[in-house]
Amino acid sequence: MKILITGTAGFIGFHLAKKLITEGYDIVGIDNINDYYDVNIKYGRLSELGINKTNIKYNNKIVSSKHTNFKFIKLDITDKENINIVFSKEKFDIVCNLAAQAGVRCSMTNPEAYISSNISGFFTILESCKNFNIKHLVYASSSSVYGLNKSMPFSCEHGTDHQISLYGVSKRTNELMSHSYSHLYGTPTTGLRFFTVYGPWGRPDMALFLFTDAIYNNKAIDVYNYGNMQRDFTYIDDIVKGISKVLRKPALPDKNWNPKNPSPDSSTAPFKIYNIGNNNPVMLMDFINEIENKIGKKAIKNMLPIQAGDVQKTYADVDNLVEDFAYKPNTSIKTGISNFIDWYTEFYKINK
Repeated sequence: MKILITGTAGFIGFHLAKKLITEGYDIVGIDNINDYYDVNIKYGRLSELGINKTNIKYNNKIVSSKHTNFKFIKLDITDKENINIVFSKEKFDIVCNLAAQAGVRCSMTNPEAYISSNISGFFTILESCKNFNIKHLVYASSSSVYGLNKSMPFSCEHGTDHQISLYGVSKRTNELMSHSYSHLYGTPTTGLRFFTVYGPWGRPDMALFLFTDAIYNNKAIDVYNYGNMQRDFTYIDDIVKGISKVLRKPALPDKNWNPKNPSPDSSTAPFKIYNIGNNNPVMLMDFINEIENKIGKKAIKNMLPIQAGDVQKTYADVDNLVEDFAYKPNTSIKTGISNFIDWYTEFYKINK
């Protein structure tokens, strides 16, 4: 089985590729390696996948890996012509689209990047999936789509009409676009709403990385809403395990779907949406305490009001994930934070 993973130099894409390579799948990865954050981390991830940085030079140029079942192409998903060439040559069975411009806050300062990558780029992927008869498209959505909703836990059956960030808008747009392609062309699509993913090789703009880096460098951390925040922190290995299960089970039409009382997470088309979260929200101050305990040093805290575009709490209802895949994330923040800090100190060569 041949699988395309977009965003392979990214946090989740890297971990997914690593898992599927070891399981023997034939993997092709693409990524534009943009400079949204330190590209050395992206090249470091690719190196872990057996890709030599010096060989990554041109769009649409295939780079071989030390793994015989993995190859990489530096390519932007908005590049329709070259994306079509890749699909035509490689003849994928499954596509997992993880390439996107990430970050809620950045979407308020650089909105064009979200329209380009998350909407136009996703459209290019959808078109190629339709044109080349892909058996299953799995794509990254986000807990951000729940917007102003405060009904907890967040369920895929909840409405998502009241967005509070352009990032959330772009991810909800992906879900709507996917449904139209599933309905019109029969392309099986599954959207995965990720909840605050963290772990080794994580993004530098995420809380765990920012807090760890600040504590080690004797800098203050920004604690928003004066610490009165809760997040359903989900460890990267749990996210990847969930994706790998979903990949192998293409979405099917829901025979019980009622158009007079339509459920948003399924359809008469081969379309499905799942939350992947830990189903256990954690107070931000408890999260910080775990980081301090692992490092053995207290953080300097800069207490601030909540930021525009932020929500106070996230909490994933994963009942349909459990029902359909007998799977539920369960890694504790103590274990996840410890693993991240071990990676961080090794990557940055910090003496503990």
